[in-house]
Amino acid sequence: MSDPVLLERRGAVGVLTLDRPDRRNALSRDTIFALGRLGRELVGDPEVRAIVITGAGDKAFCAGADLKERQGMTLDDVRRQVGLYRSELGVLDTSPKPVIAALNGLAFGGGLELALIADLRVAAPHVELALPETTLGIIPGAGGTQRLPRVVGEARAKELILLGRKIGAAEALAWGLVNRVSPEGVPVLEDTLAWIDPIAKGAPIAQAAALAAIADSYEVPIALGLEIERVRYDETLRSEDRLEALAAFAAKRRPEFRGK
Repeated sequence: MSDPVLLERRGAVGVLTLDRPDRRNALSRDTIFALGRLGRELVGDPEVRAIVITGAGDKAFCAGADLKERQGMTLDDVRRQVGLYRSELGVLDTSPKPVIAALNGLAFGGGLELALIADLRVAAPHVELALPETTLGIIPGAGGTQRLPRVVGEARAKELILLGRKIGAAEALAWGLVNRVSPEGVPVLEDTLAWIDPIAKGAPIAQAAALAAIADSYEVPIALGLEIERVRYDETLRSEDRLEALAAFAAKRRPEFRGK
């Protein structure tokens, strides 16, 4: 069998492509394990500055759980499968390197939950997004009830989850569910790579500190959040990248960040 996830390095960006177009890039057990294995590889690679997740073809980013595979599972099998979302995809969720989802097609259920793990999301114009689980008698089980409200707010998250309806790229952009919609005729992966060029050429210590400060502040009072920000800011003050930025500014040139 071919690998369900392909890894390609595009300069300082690692691209993970779900490669099961015949199954609408659904999340089989092997796919989840592959995302975890390759995610750990990219997070541990000092040459990689950002990670992009996309899908093969132009119809589906990811249709969610592989329901064909689920047909033969017991309740405990399903529980273990759902647990893999946390154990294997957690490396992407907590990545110190920015993770971007390039949505090349529909993202339903676990597919949208995978996209919600990313820090940023770029959508092709024809994309449809949905969390239809309640219409199937269940609820989102890969973090959708937790991450979606943080992205779009409680009321809109409840609307999407309780109604189970699909929304298009334009509405998702208006909601803040995606950060950008690619121009018509421009492949979403290429548009994403061009859009995140400032990340790929940016200061990785500062980017990691910013992501950590944002993540650490979710459940704390503003005073503690400001202290967390101060601690993370101090990490960047001690970096060689900060000195390089100052030298580049003085020399009127572009800084060359080395992640030190």
